[in-house]
Amino acid sequence: MPLVRWRVVLGTAAFLLPLFTTSIQAQEPPPPPSTPSPPQSPPASPEQSGKQRYSHANDFLIEGTVFNDKGLSFPGVQLRFRRMDEKKYRWETSTASRGDFAVRVPQGSQYEMVVHAKGFADQTRTVDAKSGGNEQRMVFRMEPAAGGKK
Repeated sequence: MPLVRWRVVLGTAAFLLPLFTTSIQAQEPPPPPSTPSPPQSPPASPEQSGKQRYSHANDFLIEGTVFNDKGLSFPGVQLRFRRMDEKKYRWETSTASRGDFAVRVPQGSQYEMVVHAKGFADQTRTVDAKSGGNEQRMVFRMEPAAGGKK
């Protein structure tokens, strides 16, 4: 019985071997072209193309932590930021698992910041990013909304 199995294995191998070698030969990369390609011009710099690249080097960093009314870290709190002279909020984030957040905004403006959590009163603060350093650290302690359920 083992002799019959070996004959089947060898016969199958002899049948599949030519198919396998042709598929390997078909996968070889084609030879390189004989004519060199013309040199390409370097991409246009942002100044030449009219677009200016934004650098975060001069950004103002707003960072902080949000705590609930019991003094525990408060994850998932929504934070929105807008320039004082604009109506639309342009930056939005939420607190991480430890209640912390960090947002970079361009320097040179005053910003309004709104902290919102369901069942808690919204808190609004003003951030001055015009002069002084390049970062501000804040701490919020959320208070339950008046007459609202948590």
